Amino acid sequence: MTDAAPLPPSRLFFQSRVRRPRMAKAEGVYVWDQQGRRYLDGSSGAMVSNIGHSDPRVLDAMRRQMEQGTFGYRLHFETEAAERLADMTCALAPEGFEKVFFVSGGSEAVEGAIKLARQWAWATEQRSRWKVISRTPSYHGSTLGALALSGYRPLTEPFEAMMRPMPKVPAPRAWLDGLPMDDPATGAHYAAMLEAKILEEGPETVLAFIQEPVGGASTGALVPPAGYMEAVREICTRHGVLLIHDEVMSGGGRTGRFWGGDNWNAAPDLIAVSKGYGAGYAPLGAVTAHDRIVQPVLASGGFPHGHTYAGNPLACAAGVAVLEVIEQDGLLANASRIGEVLKARLQALAQRFPFIGDVRGLGLLLAFEMVSDRETRAPLPKNLDAYERLVDLAYAEGLIVYSRRSRGTEGDHILVCPPMISTEAHVDEIIEKLTTALTRFAAEAGLPA
Repeated sequence: MTDAAPLPPSRLFFQSRVRRPRMAKAEGVYVWDQQGRRYLDGSSGAMVSNIGHSDPRVLDAMRRQMEQGTFGYRLHFETEAAERLADMTCALAPEGFEKVFFVSGGSEAVEGAIKLARQWAWATEQRSRWKVISRTPSYHGSTLGALALSGYRPLTEPFEAMMRPMPKVPAPRAWLDGLPMDDPATGAHYAAMLEAKILEEGPETVLAFIQEPVGGASTGALVPPAGYMEAVREICTRHGVLLIHDEVMSGGGRTGRFWGGDNWNAAPDLIAVSKGYGAGYAPLGAVTAHDRIVQPVLASGGFPHGHTYAGNPLACAAGVAVLEVIEQDGLLANASRIGEVLKARLQALAQRFPFIGDVRGLGLLLAFEMVSDRETRAPLPKNLDAYERLVDLAYAEGLIVYSRRSRGTEGDHILVCPPMISTEAHVDEIIEKLTTALTRFAAEAGLPA
Protein backbone atom coordinates (compact mmCIF):
# COMPACT_ATOMS: atom_id res chain seq x y z
CA MET A 1 0.00 0.00 0.00
CA THR A 2 1.36 3.44 -0.91
CA ASP A 3 -0.87 5.43 1.44
CA ALA A 4 0.10 5.65 5.12
CA ALA A 5 -3.47 5.47 6.42
CA PRO A 6 -4.04 2.21 8.33
CA LEU A 7 -6.60 -0.24 7.02
CA PRO A 8 -8.52 -2.89 8.93
CA PRO A 9 -7.85 -6.52 8.02
CA SER A 10 -9.53 -7.73 4.85
CA ARG A 11 -10.96 -11.14 4.05
CA LEU A 12 -10.72 -10.43 0.31
CA PHE A 13 -7.92 -11.79 -1.82
CA PHE A 14 -6.91 -10.87 -5.34
CA GLN A 15 -3.74 -11.03 -7.46
CA SER A 16 -1.42 -9.81 -4.72
CA ARG A 17 -1.18 -8.71 -1.13
CA VAL A 18 -0.99 -5.03 -2.09
CA ARG A 19 -3.51 -2.93 -0.17
CA ARG A 20 -4.97 0.34 -1.38
CA PRO A 21 -7.01 2.99 0.43
CA ARG A 22 -10.76 2.56 0.81
CA MET A 23 -12.73 4.37 -1.88
CA ALA A 24 -15.14 7.04 -0.67
CA LYS A 25 -16.62 8.32 -3.93
CA ALA A 26 -15.96 8.64 -7.65
CA GLU A 27 -17.08 11.38 -10.01
CA GLY A 28 -15.98 12.31 -13.51
CA VAL A 29 -12.32 11.40 -13.98
CA TYR A 30 -11.57 11.39 -10.23
CA VAL A 31 -11.79 8.95 -7.33
CA TRP A 32 -11.50 9.93 -3.66
CA ASP A 33 -10.40 7.75 -0.76
CA GLN A 34 -11.81 7.87 2.76
CA GLN A 35 -9.01 10.19 3.86
CA GLY A 36 -10.17 12.73 1.27
CA ARG A 37 -7.29 12.26 -1.13
CA ARG A 38 -8.13 12.64 -4.82
CA TYR A 39 -6.81 10.40 -7.60
CA LEU A 40 -7.05 11.04 -11.33
CA ASP A 41 -8.23 7.78 -12.90
CA GLY A 42 -5.68 7.73 -15.69
CA SER A 43 -6.52 4.15 -16.71
CA SER A 44 -10.33 4.28 -16.37
CA GLY A 45 -9.97 1.50 -13.80
CA ALA A 46 -8.99 -1.43 -16.00
CA MET A 47 -9.88 0.53 -19.17
CA VAL A 48 -13.54 0.34 -18.17
CA SER A 49 -14.90 3.73 -17.08
CA ASN A 50 -15.08 5.19 -20.58
CA ILE A 51 -17.65 7.90 -19.79
CA GLY A 52 -16.25 8.68 -16.35
CA HIS A 53 -17.69 7.93 -12.95
CA SER A 54 -21.18 8.62 -11.59
CA ASP A 55 -22.72 10.25 -14.63
CA PRO A 56 -26.16 11.34 -13.32
CA ARG A 57 -27.91 10.33 -16.56
CA VAL A 58 -26.78 6.73 -16.18
CA LEU A 59 -27.62 6.69 -12.47
CA ASP A 60 -31.09 8.03 -13.23
CA ALA A 61 -31.65 5.35 -15.87
CA MET A 62 -30.58 2.66 -13.44
CA ARG A 63 -32.81 4.10 -10.72
CA ARG A 64 -35.80 4.04 -13.04
CA GLN A 65 -35.11 0.44 -13.97
CA MET A 66 -34.70 -0.53 -10.30
CA GLU A 67 -38.16 0.82 -9.63
CA GLN A 68 -39.56 -1.40 -12.41
CA GLY A 69 -37.56 -4.52 -11.61
CA THR A 70 -33.94 -5.54 -11.16
CA PHE A 71 -34.12 -9.06 -12.58
CA GLY A 72 -36.10 -10.83 -15.25
CA TYR A 73 -34.83 -14.20 -16.36
CA ARG A 74 -34.36 -14.23 -20.11
CA LEU A 75 -36.26 -17.52 -20.58
CA HIS A 76 -39.27 -16.16 -18.70
CA PHE A 77 -39.55 -12.56 -19.89
CA GLU A 78 -38.31 -10.13 -22.48
CA THR A 79 -37.32 -6.75 -21.06
CA GLU A 80 -37.47 -3.34 -22.68
CA ALA A 81 -33.94 -2.50 -21.55
CA ALA A 82 -32.40 -5.61 -23.14
CA GLU A 83 -34.33 -5.19 -26.38
CA ARG A 84 -33.37 -1.55 -26.67
CA LEU A 85 -29.69 -2.19 -25.97
CA ALA A 86 -29.68 -4.98 -28.54
CA ASP A 87 -31.17 -2.63 -31.14
CA MET A 88 -28.59 0.05 -30.36
CA THR A 89 -25.72 -2.44 -30.48
CA CYS A 90 -26.74 -3.85 -33.87
CA ALA A 91 -27.10 -0.32 -35.23
CA LEU A 92 -23.46 0.31 -34.28
CA ALA A 93 -22.18 -3.06 -35.52
CA PRO A 94 -20.99 -3.92 -39.04
CA GLU A 95 -23.59 -4.59 -41.73
CA GLY A 96 -25.30 -7.95 -41.30
CA PHE A 97 -24.94 -8.08 -37.52
CA GLU A 98 -28.56 -8.51 -36.46
CA LYS A 99 -28.43 -10.43 -33.16
CA VAL A 100 -26.87 -9.91 -29.73
CA PHE A 101 -26.20 -12.28 -26.84
CA PHE A 102 -25.65 -10.52 -23.51
CA VAL A 103 -23.12 -11.56 -20.86
CA SER A 104 -21.69 -10.08 -17.67
CA GLY A 105 -18.05 -9.49 -18.59
CA GLY A 106 -15.19 -9.84 -21.01
CA SER A 107 -14.21 -13.44 -20.30
CA GLU A 108 -17.83 -14.49 -20.72
CA ALA A 109 -18.02 -12.56 -23.99
CA VAL A 110 -14.99 -14.34 -25.42
CA GLU A 111 -16.28 -17.73 -24.22
CA GLY A 112 -19.62 -16.96 -25.83
CA ALA A 113 -18.01 -15.97 -29.12
CA ILE A 114 -15.92 -19.11 -29.48
CA LYS A 115 -18.83 -21.34 -28.45
CA LEU A 116 -21.12 -19.61 -30.94
CA ALA A 117 -18.48 -20.13 -33.63
CA ARG A 118 -18.22 -23.82 -32.77
CA GLN A 119 -21.99 -24.19 -32.71
CA TRP A 120 -22.10 -22.64 -36.19
CA ALA A 121 -19.59 -25.22 -37.43
CA TRP A 122 -21.67 -27.97 -35.81
CA ALA A 123 -24.90 -26.68 -37.38
CA THR A 124 -23.35 -26.34 -40.84
CA GLU A 125 -21.79 -29.82 -40.90
CA GLN A 126 -18.23 -28.53 -40.52
CA ARG A 127 -17.61 -30.44 -37.32
CA SER A 128 -13.92 -30.98 -37.98
CA ARG A 129 -13.39 -27.26 -37.31
CA TRP A 130 -12.60 -26.64 -33.64
CA LYS A 131 -9.21 -24.92 -33.40
CA VAL A 132 -9.18 -21.21 -32.60
CA ILE A 133 -5.89 -19.57 -33.53
CA SER A 134 -4.84 -16.59 -31.43
CA ARG A 135 -1.75 -14.44 -31.03
CA THR A 136 1.13 -14.34 -28.63
CA PRO A 137 1.34 -12.27 -26.58
CA SER A 138 -2.38 -11.85 -26.05
CA TYR A 139 -4.96 -11.93 -23.30
CA HIS A 140 -8.58 -12.91 -23.85
CA GLY A 141 -9.89 -13.59 -20.35
CA SER A 142 -9.52 -15.57 -17.16
CA THR A 143 -11.90 -18.49 -17.71
CA LEU A 144 -10.35 -21.71 -18.98
CA GLY A 145 -11.66 -21.34 -22.53
CA ALA A 146 -10.47 -17.74 -22.77
CA LEU A 147 -7.13 -18.63 -21.15
CA ALA A 148 -6.61 -21.34 -23.77
CA LEU A 149 -6.63 -18.52 -26.33
CA SER A 150 -4.36 -16.25 -24.30
CA GLY A 151 -0.69 -16.06 -25.13
CA TYR A 152 0.68 -14.94 -21.78
CA ARG A 153 2.48 -17.69 -19.87
CA PRO A 154 2.56 -16.02 -16.43
CA LEU A 155 -1.25 -16.34 -16.42
CA THR A 156 -1.75 -19.51 -18.46
CA GLU A 157 1.03 -21.87 -17.35
CA PRO A 158 -0.49 -23.07 -14.04
CA PHE A 159 -3.70 -24.09 -15.79
CA GLU A 160 -2.44 -25.68 -19.00
CA ALA A 161 -3.05 -29.20 -17.66
CA MET A 162 -6.72 -28.28 -17.18
CA MET A 163 -7.40 -26.88 -20.63
CA ARG A 164 -6.68 -27.44 -24.30
CA PRO A 165 -4.24 -24.73 -25.40
CA MET A 166 -4.91 -23.40 -28.89
CA PRO A 167 -2.48 -22.65 -31.75
CA LYS A 168 -0.70 -19.31 -31.63
CA VAL A 169 0.93 -16.93 -34.10
CA PRO A 170 3.13 -13.93 -33.28
CA ALA A 171 1.37 -10.65 -32.63
CA PRO A 172 2.30 -7.96 -35.19
CA ARG A 173 4.83 -6.19 -32.96
CA ALA A 174 6.52 -4.25 -35.73
CA TRP A 175 8.34 -1.81 -33.43
CA LEU A 176 9.84 -4.60 -31.33
CA ASP A 177 10.92 -6.48 -34.45
CA GLY A 178 12.43 -3.36 -36.03
CA LEU A 179 10.01 -3.28 -38.97
CA PRO A 180 8.38 -0.14 -40.45
CA MET A 181 4.79 0.29 -39.24
CA ASP A 182 3.61 2.12 -42.34
CA ASP A 183 4.91 -0.40 -44.89
CA PRO A 184 2.21 -2.79 -46.15
CA ALA A 185 4.96 -5.40 -46.50
CA THR A 186 5.17 -5.44 -42.71
CA GLY A 187 1.48 -6.18 -42.38
CA ALA A 188 1.79 -8.89 -45.04
CA HIS A 189 4.72 -10.41 -43.14
CA TYR A 190 2.68 -10.97 -39.98
CA ALA A 191 -0.48 -11.99 -41.81
CA ALA A 192 1.51 -14.63 -43.69
CA MET A 193 2.29 -16.24 -40.34
CA LEU A 194 -1.43 -16.72 -39.79
CA GLU A 195 -1.88 -18.38 -43.17
CA ALA A 196 1.11 -20.63 -42.53
CA LYS A 197 -0.39 -21.70 -39.22
CA ILE A 198 -3.77 -22.43 -40.82
CA LEU A 199 -2.07 -24.62 -43.42
CA GLU A 200 0.08 -26.31 -40.77
CA GLU A 201 -2.93 -27.16 -38.62
CA GLY A 202 -5.09 -28.13 -41.61
CA PRO A 203 -7.67 -25.59 -42.80
CA GLU A 204 -10.47 -28.10 -42.30
CA THR A 205 -9.69 -28.14 -38.55
CA VAL A 206 -9.42 -24.38 -38.01
CA LEU A 207 -12.60 -22.76 -36.76
CA ALA A 208 -11.59 -19.16 -36.11
CA PHE A 209 -8.88 -16.58 -35.58
CA ILE A 210 -9.29 -14.18 -32.66
CA GLN A 211 -7.50 -10.87 -32.28
CA GLU A 212 -7.75 -7.53 -30.51
CA PRO A 213 -7.97 -4.83 -33.21
CA VAL A 214 -5.92 -2.57 -30.93
CA GLY A 215 -4.01 -4.47 -28.27
CA GLY A 216 -4.94 -4.35 -24.62
CA ALA A 217 -2.91 -5.10 -21.53
CA SER A 218 -0.83 -7.94 -22.98
CA THR A 219 0.69 -5.89 -25.81
CA GLY A 220 0.27 -2.37 -24.46
CA ALA A 221 -2.08 -0.71 -26.98
CA LEU A 222 -0.49 -2.41 -29.97
CA VAL A 223 -1.66 -0.93 -33.29
CA PRO A 224 -1.28 -3.32 -36.25
CA PRO A 225 0.99 -2.29 -39.12
CA ALA A 226 -0.34 -1.14 -42.48
CA GLY A 227 -2.16 -3.82 -44.43
CA TYR A 228 -2.33 -6.35 -41.62
CA MET A 229 -6.03 -6.18 -40.80
CA GLU A 230 -7.11 -6.36 -44.42
CA ALA A 231 -4.75 -9.25 -45.15
CA VAL A 232 -6.01 -11.19 -42.13
CA ARG A 233 -9.59 -10.69 -43.28
CA GLU A 234 -8.78 -12.00 -46.76
CA ILE A 235 -6.91 -15.04 -45.40
CA CYS A 236 -9.74 -15.99 -43.08
CA THR A 237 -12.30 -15.66 -45.85
CA ARG A 238 -10.23 -17.74 -48.26
CA HIS A 239 -9.87 -20.63 -45.83
CA GLY A 240 -13.40 -20.52 -44.39
CA VAL A 241 -12.06 -19.42 -41.00
CA LEU A 242 -14.22 -17.14 -38.88
CA LEU A 243 -12.67 -13.85 -37.77
CA ILE A 244 -13.44 -12.87 -34.17
CA HIS A 245 -12.64 -9.41 -32.87
CA ASP A 246 -12.03 -9.24 -29.15
CA GLU A 247 -13.29 -5.71 -28.54
CA VAL A 248 -13.50 -6.12 -24.77
CA MET A 249 -11.04 -3.27 -24.34
CA SER A 250 -10.97 -1.52 -27.71
CA GLY A 251 -14.78 -1.44 -28.11
CA GLY A 252 -17.07 1.20 -26.66
CA GLY A 253 -15.38 4.15 -28.34
CA ARG A 254 -11.98 4.31 -26.71
CA THR A 255 -10.04 4.39 -30.00
CA GLY A 256 -12.18 7.19 -31.46
CA ARG A 257 -14.47 4.72 -33.25
CA PHE A 258 -17.11 2.71 -31.41
CA TRP A 259 -15.38 -0.52 -32.45
CA GLY A 260 -11.62 -0.60 -32.60
CA GLY A 261 -11.96 -2.63 -35.78
CA ASP A 262 -13.78 0.26 -37.44
CA ASN A 263 -10.39 1.90 -37.91
CA TRP A 264 -9.86 -0.54 -40.80
CA ASN A 265 -11.96 -1.86 -43.66
CA ALA A 266 -11.84 -5.45 -42.43
CA ALA A 267 -15.10 -6.38 -40.70
CA PRO A 268 -15.10 -9.50 -38.50
CA ASP A 269 -17.65 -12.31 -38.34
CA LEU A 270 -18.13 -12.11 -34.56
CA ILE A 271 -17.44 -9.46 -31.92
CA ALA A 272 -16.95 -9.82 -28.17
CA VAL A 273 -17.32 -6.61 -26.15
CA SER A 274 -17.44 -5.57 -22.49
CA LYS A 275 -15.58 -3.07 -20.27
CA GLY A 276 -16.43 0.34 -21.79
CA TYR A 277 -19.66 -1.06 -23.22
CA GLY A 278 -21.18 -0.78 -19.74
CA ALA A 279 -18.51 1.70 -18.57
CA GLY A 280 -18.34 0.18 -15.10
CA TYR A 281 -21.90 1.05 -14.09
CA ALA A 282 -22.98 -2.61 -14.07
CA PRO A 283 -21.42 -5.92 -15.13
CA LEU A 284 -22.19 -6.05 -18.85
CA GLY A 285 -20.84 -7.49 -22.07
CA ALA A 286 -22.12 -8.89 -25.33
CA VAL A 287 -21.46 -11.17 -28.25
CA THR A 288 -22.76 -10.04 -31.63
CA ALA A 289 -22.31 -11.82 -34.92
CA HIS A 290 -23.24 -11.72 -38.56
CA ASP A 291 -26.57 -13.31 -39.36
CA ARG A 292 -24.90 -15.99 -41.48
CA ILE A 293 -23.40 -17.26 -38.20
CA VAL A 294 -26.43 -16.88 -35.95
CA GLN A 295 -29.24 -18.12 -38.18
CA PRO A 296 -27.90 -21.67 -38.76
CA VAL A 297 -27.43 -22.00 -34.98
CA LEU A 298 -30.99 -20.88 -34.27
CA ALA A 299 -32.32 -23.15 -37.02
CA SER A 300 -30.54 -26.12 -35.49
CA GLY A 301 -32.34 -25.74 -32.17
CA GLY A 302 -30.82 -22.67 -30.56
CA PHE A 303 -27.60 -21.68 -28.82
CA PRO A 304 -26.97 -24.12 -25.92
CA HIS A 305 -25.14 -21.61 -23.78
CA GLY A 306 -26.05 -19.06 -21.16
CA HIS A 307 -25.45 -17.27 -17.90
CA THR A 308 -27.94 -16.46 -15.17
CA TYR A 309 -27.47 -12.71 -15.51
CA ALA A 310 -27.45 -12.61 -19.34
CA GLY A 311 -29.63 -9.68 -20.38
CA ASN A 312 -30.12 -8.47 -16.82
CA PRO A 313 -32.47 -5.47 -17.16
CA LEU A 314 -30.56 -3.30 -14.68
CA ALA A 315 -27.26 -3.86 -16.49
CA CYS A 316 -28.91 -3.32 -19.88
CA ALA A 317 -30.56 -0.09 -18.70
CA ALA A 318 -27.12 1.14 -17.69
CA GLY A 319 -25.75 0.09 -21.08
CA VAL A 320 -28.45 1.99 -22.95
CA ALA A 321 -27.69 5.12 -20.96
CA VAL A 322 -23.94 4.73 -21.53
CA LEU A 323 -24.41 4.52 -25.29
CA GLU A 324 -26.70 7.55 -25.17
CA VAL A 325 -24.09 9.57 -23.26
CA ILE A 326 -21.39 8.61 -25.79
CA GLU A 327 -23.62 9.86 -28.60
CA GLN A 328 -25.02 12.97 -26.88
CA ASP A 329 -21.66 14.23 -25.65
CA GLY A 330 -19.67 13.46 -28.81
CA LEU A 331 -17.27 11.27 -26.87
CA LEU A 332 -15.94 9.39 -29.89
CA ALA A 333 -14.65 12.63 -31.35
CA ASN A 334 -13.35 13.71 -27.96
CA ALA A 335 -11.48 10.43 -27.48
CA SER A 336 -9.81 10.95 -30.83
CA ARG A 337 -8.94 14.61 -30.23
CA ILE A 338 -7.77 14.32 -26.63
CA GLY A 339 -6.02 11.06 -27.51
CA GLU A 340 -3.88 12.91 -30.04
CA VAL A 341 -3.03 15.55 -27.43
CA LEU A 342 -2.15 12.95 -24.81
CA LYS A 343 -0.11 10.86 -27.23
CA ALA A 344 1.92 13.90 -28.29
CA ARG A 345 2.60 14.72 -24.64
CA LEU A 346 3.69 11.14 -23.96
CA GLN A 347 6.00 11.29 -26.97
CA ALA A 348 7.48 14.48 -25.51
CA LEU A 349 8.11 12.57 -22.27
CA ALA A 350 10.05 10.01 -24.32
CA GLN A 351 12.42 12.81 -25.34
CA ARG A 352 13.05 13.56 -21.68
CA PHE A 353 13.31 9.96 -20.48
CA PRO A 354 15.48 7.82 -22.80
CA PHE A 355 14.20 4.61 -21.23
CA ILE A 356 10.79 5.18 -22.85
CA GLY A 357 11.30 3.23 -26.04
CA ASP A 358 7.91 3.38 -27.73
CA VAL A 359 4.66 5.32 -27.40
CA ARG A 360 1.71 3.71 -29.18
CA GLY A 361 -2.05 3.38 -29.41
CA LEU A 362 -5.14 4.99 -30.89
CA GLY A 363 -7.47 7.52 -29.30
CA LEU A 364 -7.44 7.09 -25.53
CA LEU A 365 -6.07 3.56 -25.63
CA LEU A 366 -2.41 4.50 -25.24
CA ALA A 367 0.72 3.01 -23.73
CA PHE A 368 4.47 3.42 -23.56
CA GLU A 369 7.03 0.63 -23.31
CA MET A 370 10.24 0.99 -21.34
CA VAL A 371 13.63 -0.26 -22.54
CA SER A 372 17.24 -0.22 -21.45
CA ASP A 373 18.41 0.54 -25.00
CA ARG A 374 16.34 2.15 -27.73
CA GLU A 375 18.50 0.83 -30.55
CA THR A 376 18.36 -2.82 -29.54
CA ARG A 377 14.96 -2.49 -27.82
CA ALA A 378 16.39 -4.55 -24.96
CA PRO A 379 14.00 -4.51 -21.98
CA LEU A 380 14.79 -3.00 -18.64
CA PRO A 381 16.31 -5.46 -16.14
CA LYS A 382 13.37 -7.45 -14.84
CA ASN A 383 14.57 -7.16 -11.25
CA LEU A 384 13.67 -3.44 -11.39
CA ASP A 385 9.98 -4.45 -11.59
CA ALA A 386 9.47 -1.22 -13.48
CA TYR A 387 5.89 -2.04 -14.44
CA GLU A 388 4.88 -2.33 -10.77
CA ARG A 389 7.15 0.32 -9.32
CA LEU A 390 6.08 3.08 -11.70
CA VAL A 391 2.41 2.35 -10.98
CA ASP A 392 3.08 2.75 -7.25
CA LEU A 393 5.04 5.98 -7.74
CA ALA A 394 2.26 7.43 -9.89
CA TYR A 395 -0.33 6.33 -7.34
CA ALA A 396 1.62 8.18 -4.65
CA GLU A 397 1.21 11.30 -6.81
CA GLY A 398 -2.54 10.77 -7.11
CA LEU A 399 -2.47 9.26 -10.61
CA ILE A 400 -3.79 5.81 -11.46
CA VAL A 401 -2.22 4.03 -14.44
CA TYR A 402 -2.20 0.38 -15.52
CA SER A 403 0.74 -1.87 -16.31
CA ARG A 404 1.82 -5.26 -17.52
CA ARG A 405 4.79 -7.02 -19.05
CA SER A 406 4.57 -7.66 -22.79
CA ARG A 407 7.43 -10.16 -23.10
CA GLY A 408 6.43 -12.71 -20.49
CA THR A 409 8.58 -12.02 -17.44
CA GLU A 410 10.08 -8.81 -18.84
CA GLY A 411 9.23 -5.93 -21.17
CA ASP A 412 7.51 -3.33 -19.00
CA HIS A 413 4.74 -1.12 -20.36
CA ILE A 414 2.35 1.40 -18.87
CA LEU A 415 -1.17 2.00 -20.19
CA VAL A 416 -2.44 5.59 -19.97
CA CYS A 417 -6.15 5.45 -20.81
CA PRO A 418 -8.22 8.11 -19.02
CA PRO A 419 -11.98 8.37 -19.53
CA MET A 420 -13.31 9.65 -22.85
CA ILE A 421 -14.64 12.76 -21.08
CA SER A 422 -11.08 13.95 -20.40
CA THR A 423 -10.03 17.49 -21.26
CA GLU A 424 -6.70 19.11 -22.07
CA ALA A 425 -6.52 20.24 -18.44
CA HIS A 426 -6.77 16.61 -17.37
CA VAL A 427 -3.97 15.76 -19.81
CA ASP A 428 -1.84 18.46 -18.20
CA GLU A 429 -2.47 16.93 -14.78
CA ILE A 430 -1.70 13.41 -16.01
CA ILE A 431 1.59 14.50 -17.55
CA GLU A 432 2.61 16.52 -14.50
CA LYS A 433 2.07 13.62 -12.13
CA LEU A 434 3.55 11.08 -14.51
CA THR A 435 6.66 13.22 -14.99
CA THR A 436 7.22 13.28 -11.23
CA ALA A 437 6.78 9.51 -11.02
CA LEU A 438 9.15 8.89 -13.94
CA THR A 439 11.74 11.22 -12.45
CA ARG A 440 11.64 9.37 -9.12
CA PHE A 441 11.78 6.01 -10.85
CA ALA A 442 14.78 7.06 -12.92
CA ALA A 443 16.59 8.20 -9.79
CA GLU A 444 15.84 4.96 -7.97
CA ALA A 445 16.85 2.76 -10.89
CA GLY A 446 19.89 4.78 -11.95
CA LEU A 447 18.40 5.53 -15.35
CA PRO A 448 19.05 8.67 -17.41
CA ALA A 449 16.55 11.52 -17.31
